[in-house]
Amino acid sequence: MTEPYSNEAVTKMDEVFPQHTNAYNTLFGGRLLSIMDTAAGMASSKFAHREFVTVSVDALKFKRPAYQGDLIETTAKVVHTSTHTAGVYVVAKRLNRSEWEREEICAGFFFMVAIDSQMRPIPIPQFTPETEEDHLFWNRAQTARDAMKANPS
Repeated sequence: MTEPYSNEAVTKMDEVFPQHTNAYNTLFGGRLLSIMDTAAGMASSKFAHREFVTVSVDALKFKRPAYQGDLIETTAKVVHTSTHTAGVYVVAKRLNRSEWEREEICAGFFFMVAIDSQMRPIPIPQFTPETEEDHLFWNRAQTARDAMKANPS
């Protein structure tokens, strides 16, 4: 198995347009989930140079709303791996254009499986935690993964 190609975080920016909002002018939760899922896929691909699909998402809590006209800054980083799966921690923050201050609106773990052209799982490079923070996120991701595996649908 090769070493990871990159474990740098991926950051993407999105704008909240009128078609992305509900009657309260706040961002649809499903739209935010889509943005975060896309970032998780990008981080996984950058890490392993493979194609990935989402296999599961940890319970997400929407902490604050984002409003029409806000920017959404989403950061995703691989923090956990198993043979075929990358555990990606994703944080979404809103920035309003008048103050440009970041406010976290949602965070959680996305579990992505590497696939071949036949949609079969394939091995990926492994992430080795080195810092205290790496170990903290590895353990949090493992706990989330274990909980999801214990409650299959």
